[in-house]
Amino acid sequence: MKKKNIGSSVDSWLREEGIYEETTANAIKRVLARQLEAAMKEQNVTKAEMAKRMHTSRASLDRLLDPQNDAVTLVTLRKAATAVGREIRLDLV
Repeated sequence: MKKKNIGSSVDSWLREEGIYEETTANAIKRVLARQLEAAMKEQNVTKAEMAKRMHTSRASLDRLLDPQNDAVTLVTLRKAATAVGREIRLDLV
């Protein structure tokens, strides 16, 4: 026996609460930070080397890699992606 959905989706609930955009942005940032860290590990790039490639400080890189820190700009994310030979693509529906 199939259960039918009861109530609204998580997305609609987040919209009703007025936190959809913030929650989505935080989730995207966390995914990007994890992917960046994985790319660094895959290429054996240290934090010091990564910061040098990005022309930034180690502290700035640490903030970027911190999934809890949401104060990161797209420019910084793009620099980081470029430093490990990747690019950021956003598919907007």
